[in-house]
Amino acid sequence: MTVNEPRFHSSGSNTDAAKPKQQNSWVPTLLIGIAIAYLALIQYIPAINVFFQAFKKGIGPFFANLTHPAFLHAAWLTLILALIAVPLNTVFGLCAAWAIARHKFPGRAIVLSIIDLPFSISPVVAGLMIVLLYGRNGWFGPFLQAHDIKIIFAFPGMVLATAFVSMPFVAREVIPVLEEFGSDQEEAAKTLGAKDWQIFWRVTLPSIRWGLLYGLILTNARAMGEFGAVSVVSGNIADKTQSLPLFVEDAYKQYETEAAFSAAVLLGLLAVVTLILKEILERKTRIKDVE
Repeated sequence: MTVNEPRFHSSGSNTDAAKPKQQNSWVPTLLIGIAIAYLALIQYIPAINVFFQAFKKGIGPFFANLTHPAFLHAAWLTLILALIAVPLNTVFGLCAAWAIARHKFPGRAIVLSIIDLPFSISPVVAGLMIVLLYGRNGWFGPFLQAHDIKIIFAFPGMVLATAFVSMPFVAREVIPVLEEFGSDQEEAAKTLGAKDWQIFWRVTLPSIRWGLLYGLILTNARAMGEFGAVSVVSGNIADKTQSLPLFVEDAYKQYETEAAFSAAVLLGLLAVVTLILKEILERKTRIKDVE
């Protein structure tokens, strides 16, 4: 009896230890179900509905909506905004990333906070800030009126709003890559007589190319899909200051639901392409890190 007692207690303790595992086996399944249900309500069902509404009368009406003059103007204006804002923020992002990653200076944390400002501030507030600066009653309003320069309710204001909301992405993606890369190779190239532009093109740029491309993709997606800030500064004037996201809202308000959903599908496909390119770059970055 004395010999068997430890065995009895040991088996009982093992059984007790196994019970919590068996009882908690349903927890991961429940959490996964909740996550899928939440994503379905927030993303999947609305996205499917957009495509359904756009194609419910066939492909012909869908493409007919994409050839409407108002749509073409909005799409062209959105493309021009991206073509201006993306290069501007690329140059700014590279300069800011270089200065922050390669130099330690007073106020560095403040500069980083300013770069991150578009992440934390509402786009509508950002548009209002631009109006308060460049509007008729803004700080620079009298000067702009005296020189017949129109910013608000015009294309320049839309460029400013788009550039502001898409500003941080390149800098935020390149800074950690530069910090991880270090400056040893750059200093070695400099000691060998390479000029600054040669060091940038042959040493620095190849090392940050994936982070830079990642930032460019995110910047372009934000620039082409921005609504709030551009809506405030543009006035949403059809065939003049109406970008593609603004066209979706205006068409829906005018009960042109098919045109609105068709434009929304185009923006949705842009998001899908962005996600695909993002995943490709992330995989290439992981492969590079492993190597």
